Amino acid sequence: MVDVSAKASTRREAVAAGQVRMSRSTFETLVAGNAPKGDVITTAKLAGIMAAKQTAQLIPLCHPLPLSKIDVQLTPYPELPGYQIRVQVVTTSETGVEMEALTAVSVTALTLYDMAKALEKSMQIECIRLVSKTGGKSGDYYSLSEEK
Repeated sequence: MVDVSAKASTRREAVAAGQVRMSRSTFETLVAGNAPKGDVITTAKLAGIMAAKQTAQLIPLCHPLPLSKIDVQLTPYPELPGYQIRVQVVTTSETGVEMEALTAVSVTALTLYDMAKALEKSMQIECIRLVSKTGGKSGDYYSLSEEK
């Protein structure tokens, strides 16, 4: 594990994103709130929050961090069809929260898949990526493919 004890504790933020692509009929069932396993969206959001908080136990050598904010957004995207996922994580610490944001997106997508797999097994989890990170010694990062 990297020694971060000499680093200043500063505000750090990371945003990650991904998407789950599905058939039009599965999408319409989820939007209508008629999934057999219940409230897919709320459950997936809660799973993402829980995953961000457990990142240090899931990713070897990842520092446990005090998280100040975890915001999980699942947005229906009819053009896909499917859902876009966007997670913002904030801390004041010696190291960044990129892994927490990426873990939250991944588990949100996996939970959405799990909750809807009775409707469709061919859903695709796609494009999990870091959108931005701010704070820390390495400076800010913004993905060129994302709108700010």
